[in-house]
Formats: sequence, C-alpha cells, structure tokens
Amino acid sequence: MAEQSPLILVVEDEAQMRRFLRVALKNDGYRLVESETAKDALEQAAARSPDLVLLDLGLPDQDGLTVTERLREWSAAPIIVISARGREEDKIKALDAGADDYVTKPFGVGELLARIRVALRHTASSATGDSVFVIGDLKVDLGRRLVLVRDKEIHLTPIAYKLLTVLIKHAGRVVTHRQLLREVWGPNSSDHTQYLRVYMGQLRHKLEENPSRPAYLVTEPGVGYRIRTQE
Repeated sequence: MAEQSPLILVVEDEAQMRRFLRVALKNDGYRLVESETAKDALEQAAARSPDLVLLDLGLPDQDGLTVTERLREWSAAPIIVISARGREEDKIKALDAGADDYVTKPFGVGELLARIRVALRHTASSATGDSVFVIGDLKVDLGRRLVLVRDKEIHLTPIAYKLLTVLIKHAGRVVTHRQLLREVWGPNSSDHTQYLRVYMGQLRHKLEENPSRPAYLVTEPGVGYRIRTQE
C-alpha cells in the first residue's frame, strides 16, 4: 500500500485565504482538513491527528494562542502560525505558547511550502532519532559530541555546545530568546539576553566562514535565533 501524504489541518476563518491554502497545499500533494473556528479546530485535531497545523491567530471564537496552548497539552504535531499580526511581541507569544514557526501575511506559496517541509522533516528526524546534523560545511555528531567544519574538529565550551544542540533540536525553526535562555542556562535566566549575544558571537566565529553574514546561525530580529537546515 502506498504511503499517504501528510495531513494538514488548516485553521482559518477567512474564505479567500482558505481557498489560497487549499490550492497551494493540494498542488504540492498534501491532504488537508479545514476549520473556521477554534472549537472545531480542536475537535478536528483530536479526531484526525494531523501531521501539521496551519493556524491563524485571529479566530472568531477564541484566540489562536489559546488553541496552540490547548494543542500542546497532548499533541506534538508542528504548528505554523499564519497571521497578519507582524509585531515581534506577537511572534514571541505564539512561539512561547508552543508554535514551531510563524509566517506573516501576506506570504508567498514558496516560502510557506518550504516552512512546511522543514517542520515535517524535523518531526521525521526526531522520530528516527537522527544523531548527525549537517548543513553546508558544518557537521555535528550529537552522539559523539563532535563538531566539524570542513572536516576539521572545532572545540566549543560546554555552554556554546549546549546552545548549538538546542538550536539543532529545533532546526529550521525560530527559537525565542526566552526559550534558549531557559534550556541552556535554566529557568531563572530569562532576562539575561546578553549571555545569548556573547555565546552566539562565539559560535559564529567558530562555525561561520563570515561571522558578520552568517550562513547557518540566523538572527530573527527581536525574537530569537534559528539554525538553517539543508533545503
């Protein structure tokens, strides 16, 4: 039996946007189910177990942030927020609530499909327990705690290595300052963003060919950082 294509739950109350997403996703081979309200979205998610959720924040009955938090109580499916709210604080709130990525309207089909591929690939690699991360000249063997650039071993401090592994764990997705501080330095370090700047600078000087124009470790201004994936 042929393997079924991924099922995407589209949560969007605007009919025109739903049509746009329906055409784009079906043309790329995805299956989809649609919801116009938060209530129906949660019911559909429970009944259908989608592989990924595309979620608008401005729903008529409940805010999309609440839907994200509710889904995260029991589902590990990637959540990509699609919203007209482009402010940094809106992105941070969505990501901290449990979203995996955030795309601001209007957006291009190519960008959205690329984000979906990254999210689904990350889920697949997590499920298979992949222990080697590769992008360009950078190779990180998580099992052996080995970092290589152009096949030359790079020595990192324990904190810098931990920061790198947290970014790799969320590869392709933006990780907020708060998330990084919590996972690397502990729950009481959420205000110490200067730590991040210092160690991110160290990582870039060790790993990037041009640290001032990083190819791997990308800044999401005002929000956090992401490590790119091999696309």
